[in-house]
Amino acid sequence: MCRGGRMFAPTKTYRKWHTSTNVNQKRYAICSAIAASGVPALVMSKGHIINETPEFPLVVTDKVQEYEKTKQAIMFLKRLKIWTDVDKVYNSQRNRAGVGKMRNRRRVQRRGPLIIYDQDQGLSRAFRNIPGVETLSVHRLNVLKLAPGGHVGRFIIWTESAFKTLDKIYGTWRKESETKKGYNLPMSKMSNTDLGRLLKSEEIQKVIRAPNKKVERSRIKYNPLKNIRAMSKLNPYAIVLKRAAILKNRSINAAKSKGQEFDLKKLQTIRKQMIEKAKKAQGDKAKKGDAHVKAKLAKLDKRKTKKKEQGKKRAAEASKPKPKIPPSPSKKTKAVKK
Repeated sequence: MCRGGRMFAPTKTYRKWHTSTNVNQKRYAICSAIAASGVPALVMSKGHIINETPEFPLVVTDKVQEYEKTKQAIMFLKRLKIWTDVDKVYNSQRNRAGVGKMRNRRRVQRRGPLIIYDQDQGLSRAFRNIPGVETLSVHRLNVLKLAPGGHVGRFIIWTESAFKTLDKIYGTWRKESETKKGYNLPMSKMSNTDLGRLLKSEEIQKVIRAPNKKVERSRIKYNPLKNIRAMSKLNPYAIVLKRAAILKNRSINAAKSKGQEFDLKKLQTIRKQMIEKAKKAQGDKAKKGDAHVKAKLAKLDKRKTKKKEQGKKRAAEASKPKPKIPPSPSKKTKAVKK
């Protein structure tokens, strides 16, 4: 019995299975993954339980490298209160959904902590039987284990010697790497990554212009051939023409319903009357507008004449001689009289 059957369009051996990436990019990825493993927020967002861990990043003594028994490894994890993260792995064990069950990958589980060591003196044997826990040498760091699924923030337990050798392998910002020729630790582009705080700082706020709070809404441009209001703005006579056309249609329909012939002369006389009426209304409007303007001009003239009269009065008062006030006797003259 063949469960699932054969694969459609089976993969070929000559397919391009791997792509080559630059060495510098690989190193940058590993450095980024290591840096992210030291940020508690990123590690917790990955799903690791690190609430009770004594310090972060977690660095332990080199005695851990000498462990050979699983019992010792479990005791070590429980003492440092990391066992809760391993418990999470136990609880997540389940059967895989899909055909993978029949392809030697039946069970799936979450990822636990990663232990990075310098020298394997039995450590890998001690931790290999604990589900979710993985061991890795510092000299053979792998991105797939440091950031599984392309997501940075793996919970890493470092041994003391492994943590110290990182500077030798990847160097620092000031010192070059000892193992990689001419390689320094990648520098961060921004010293302060808090963009919100930077933008609100006084130095930037002084330079930035004031916010433009004016909202300019785009107006709809109506088609004058379809919209009578838009047409009336371009051609005011269009309304008269439309009304005349409506009247003509009405009169034609009325004549048809009665069984009479349509009288064109009658319609023309009605149209003339309408045009005269519209002209008269427009003339009245213009007259009213003229009267309003004339009244305004008259008001302005009155104000001007009033101002002129007031100016003349002030000038006449200023030209009149002022009465002389006798000077008050000073202190010296008073003293002389005495």
